[in-house]
Amino acid sequence: MELRQQLSQMQSAGGASGASSGSLPPPTPLGAAPAGNSGDLVAQLVDRVNTLEDQQRDMRGQIEQLTNQLKEQNDALTKQIGDLGFAMQNGKGGGVPAPASAPAVEASSGGGDSDAPHAQTPDAYLKTGNAALLKRDYSSAQQSAESALKTAKGGAKVDAQFLLGQSLAGQKQYRDSAVSYYDAYKLSPKGARAPDALLGVSASLIALGDKKAACQALGKLKAEFPSPAARVSHASQIFTQRAGCS
Repeated sequence: MELRQQLSQMQSAGGASGASSGSLPPPTPLGAAPAGNSGDLVAQLVDRVNTLEDQQRDMRGQIEQLTNQLKEQNDALTKQIGDLGFAMQNGKGGGVPAPASAPAVEASSGGGDSDAPHAQTPDAYLKTGNAALLKRDYSSAQQSAESALKTAKGGAKVDAQFLLGQSLAGQKQYRDSAVSYYDAYKLSPKGARAPDALLGVSASLIALGDKKAACQALGKLKAEFPSPAARVSHASQIFTQRAGCS
């Protein structure tokens, strides 16, 4: 707009100059060459202004599109990290221990989910905790995991520790979830839960902004499990990119 005003001033100045040139008559529409040259210059400048404005509008549109894409990616990453525990528990072809423990709970409880909180076995607590996790009731899932850990042994203890990591990640307590996931890994470094546990450690560290440590966890996962399940491999690739691992 400022450039348009300057052009208008140039046109006005050109008219005033012609009027003050002495006894010469004012130029006619088909006047002398200088007036024609000035008109050509103005037309060129107007075309240039229009071109620049079109380019500016195109750039604004591209910037808005890129901004929206970046926001969508950031939102997706935040949700993915925050709900990592939920995703791994409910993922396609999930870990082996959790499905194995569920039938035992159903056989021993003899009732629906409402009976589970009154049962005093680790399997019952795990069933209740996993049900709460599916509902994203992370606080209840944490309580069930902690109750199961008091008496659980073997695979049930690994599952309880892993469930604790999931519930803490769901509550965005990433520092504690990283520790819980790593404890689950240490309980059974070669077990079926170990790759998922290392993924949980990596995701929690990424959420904390500690990308260097996250890359170390991902490196450990790759070194100890060179041929993991497709789900684990895909998640590992995503986290490797997010953390900027070399």
